[in-house]
Amino acid sequence: MTAVKQSVLVWFALLAGALALGGCTANFYRKSADKEAAQVIAEKTPAVPNMDPHFTIEQTNAVALEGLPKIEQAEEFLGAEKKTELGASVVSLEKALESAVQHSREYQNQKEIVYLQALSLTLDRHRYTPIFSSGANTAVQNQPQDVAKAIDQVAGTQTSLLQQGTEVVQRYNATGRGSTAVSVLLRSGATLASSFTVDFLRFLNGDARWLVSSSLGATLTQPLLRGAGYRVTMENLTQAERDLLYALRDFTQYRKDFAVRVAQSYYGVLQARDEARNQHLGYTKSVQNVTRGRALAQEGRTSQSELGQLEQEMLSAETQWISAVRSYQQGLDQFKILLGLPTEVRLVLDDRDLSDLKIIHPDLSAEDAVKVALATRLDLQTVRDRKADAARKVEVARNALKPQVDLVFSTMVNNRPNTVDPFELDFQRVRANAGLSLDPGLDRKQQRNSYRAALIAKARAERQCQLQEDQAKLQIYDDWRNLDQAKRNHEISELGVQLAQRRVEEQELLAELGRGQARDLLEAQRALISSRNSRTSAVVRHTLARLQFWRDMGILFIKENGKWEEVANAKQ
Repeated sequence: MTAVKQSVLVWFALLAGALALGGCTANFYRKSADKEAAQVIAEKTPAVPNMDPHFTIEQTNAVALEGLPKIEQAEEFLGAEKKTELGASVVSLEKALESAVQHSREYQNQKEIVYLQALSLTLDRHRYTPIFSSGANTAVQNQPQDVAKAIDQVAGTQTSLLQQGTEVVQRYNATGRGSTAVSVLLRSGATLASSFTVDFLRFLNGDARWLVSSSLGATLTQPLLRGAGYRVTMENLTQAERDLLYALRDFTQYRKDFAVRVAQSYYGVLQARDEARNQHLGYTKSVQNVTRGRALAQEGRTSQSELGQLEQEMLSAETQWISAVRSYQQGLDQFKILLGLPTEVRLVLDDRDLSDLKIIHPDLSAEDAVKVALATRLDLQTVRDRKADAARKVEVARNALKPQVDLVFSTMVNNRPNTVDPFELDFQRVRANAGLSLDPGLDRKQQRNSYRAALIAKARAERQCQLQEDQAKLQIYDDWRNLDQAKRNHEISELGVQLAQRRVEEQELLAELGRGQARDLLEAQRALISSRNSRTSAVVRHTLARLQFWRDMGILFIKENGKWEEVANAKQ
């Protein structure tokens, strides 16, 4: 095999390899993107406290409710709906949080925001690496032509001056052109571009020679004023790196907010269930009152007016009970949607999570809580970093006001004359050029406006930082006051239940003796139901207020399964 054929085969083999790489399957590119995005997220994760160390956007559609205890006995307070709970899975708060992390649509959207930011960073990093490109084209011609001129075109000779009038009536030839190029942006702002180009000519009849020409060239462009320097050149990459860090912080903060929201909804459903149970108890008491009232009315020991009051109260209690059951079921279905589960999934929340709630009040002053929040909150760290970003962009915009002065150096070498090997380059005949490219920038209106806008953005970022810190302080003070109020409300509700219980016992005793008033008994029973609901509400509100307090202080740590870790000592 001749040298030219070997060279042609090598060249086209390289192009075929490039085409094969470009023809990879879509699944290959998906896995490649996932791998690179996972790498950059893993790089940034240690810099964000409490970030999920096993972050992934892969999601399973299986509802993991296997192995959970089942409801074996229906509760009477659900009335006609009690059979719907038979066989339903009992879900604890911890299991609900785990399911929400795995299935919640909203949670998945937040994870994908982080992933897309990571993908964006991979592209910005790619722009600062060597970027290769290649291409080729071929053509077959059958037009009459001057062979000598065709040879001169490819080989760069002047044989046609000695062979005038040697035209072939019909000449077939094949031409080809291939090129490979690489460019890279250096950290100094310089751009280095290099390319290797090969032209082939092959006559298909008559003269069977190959005519080959090739060239290797490179150009280096180094800015000296505008666009020069590491900070200006790497600004886009620097901002992309920081944007991913901000996205991870936002997601970590979202995990805390999401856990509190799930807990709030979970306890809200349990509270609605408890209210339905209390309303059913009130309805049962009303039925007993009516039964007793009718017996007393037959004996003439109570009036028909008082009996009517008792019957009206029974109807009202039944209405309130039915409404409470409906509210509970609606809240349960909404909670399923929050978890990302189908509404037809049959589950019941664990009542023990409500009965086990205790008043755990932080031993911490509001002033100490503010100090902790200013040091640990992720959103405050981000707003401070954005202030630094704005200051950095002012310097970049100031650099754009400078004139454009670039040092340009280029070189080129062709293959040796009278050779058919495109890779046999004649390095003894290298051509090189060096010079300056100057653009004084007589029109700087756009750059002027960008610089002024950058100064305004810097001032805004400084104000935003101050505002967000003040808002964080206000939020901590409000949380502390809400927490203290929730504690007092619980103490009051406990006393209210005790008083209401004694009133009911007293009025029931009087009613049995036929000496009580129907109005007093009804008011006492309503007060008992209300005080029980208030007690449940108070303990739930205190628990949620405590979680919000830890969250806003920046010390609510979330485990991988979505459950929070209770703070033992906030001062530490």
